[in-house]
Amino acid sequence: MAERQMQIGEAAERTGLSLRTIRHYEDVGLVIPSARSKGGFRLYTETDVERLMVVRRMKPLDFSLEEMRDLLEATDRLASPEPMEDGERERLRKRLDSYLTAAEARCETLRAQLTAAEDFAATLRRHQASDT
Repeated sequence: MAERQMQIGEAAERTGLSLRTIRHYEDVGLVIPSARSKGGFRLYTETDVERLMVVRRMKPLDFSLEEMRDLLEATDRLASPEPMEDGERERLRKRLDSYLTAAEARCETLRAQLTAAEDFAATLRRHQASDT
């Protein structure tokens, strides 16, 4: 059975991305809709939505479009039923491991920034309370 298809508006609603952003990701070759309707409307599948969510989650961690593309290509290749050359699966897994390491480090940086921002807000609240 064919995978259900949705128009760009539903894909945008499901991912929290704007129509403009989704179109941009298509323009740069990051996430291409699986099909087009007879009227030329973009049609997305659950797999496409999952890819959009990967990109959405990478963006706040400051991964570049090229890094996003590289990660998607690696995960696509790992999921492919096509046979792999010797060592290819291991090289792909190492690429994924490097993205995981980078994501974890960037999350830690964001946690530290959030802690500093919360401390600053608490300082402002204390100053505000002392003025009353």
